[in-house]
Amino acid sequence: MTSPEAQTAAPAPGRRERKRQQVRDQLYEAAIGLFVAQGYEATTMEQIAERADMARATVFNHFSQKVGFLEEWGARRRARVAAILGQESAENLPVGTRLRRYLREMGELNMTSRAETAVLMAASARFGQLLQDPSLELELARIIEHGLRRGEIKPGVDAVQAGSLLAAGYFSGILRWTAEDPPPFDLPDRLDRVIDIVLAGILA
Repeated sequence: MTSPEAQTAAPAPGRRERKRQQVRDQLYEAAIGLFVAQGYEATTMEQIAERADMARATVFNHFSQKVGFLEEWGARRRARVAAILGQESAENLPVGTRLRRYLREMGELNMTSRAETAVLMAASARFGQLLQDPSLELELARIIEHGLRRGEIKPGVDAVQAGSLLAAGYFSGILRWTAEDPPPFDLPDRLDRVIDIVLAGILA
């Protein structure tokens, strides 16, 4: 008998889609490698195409602007964290623990690739939409909304605003953590304190 999970699972991608994703992955890896090696500003779309051994037009077919690689970088990190927490059935955890786990996993990704994080976060802040992009705050807001439904959050708390506060604290912490060498503070501890401050205001 087919399980409900199997019945609702998305169909496996076809050969064409798999090939397209493979090309996109190759371009992405080439771009990130160049950004770290020589800087975001110094890297051109032509260099990305050359490093990936693809035509310049192929780059633009997948990423119409160089800033698209920055957006992809952020999206892939959030997806990795979501996958990790999904495997752990984190939706069953108390809302405070779940928020802490989410930002801790994000922090761990940054700690294991600090040079990459320093370059990509700085470029995202200067050339991208780092502080305007609502993706992270909406992910955090969904966790808070779940806590609201379970009665763990004070009634009337604006989940999106609370998510925005957490996201702002996260980005501020990462930018300061990567601005100096060696790092000026312990990143997981800083993120925990950000969560403590917000939770003190929203928990029931």
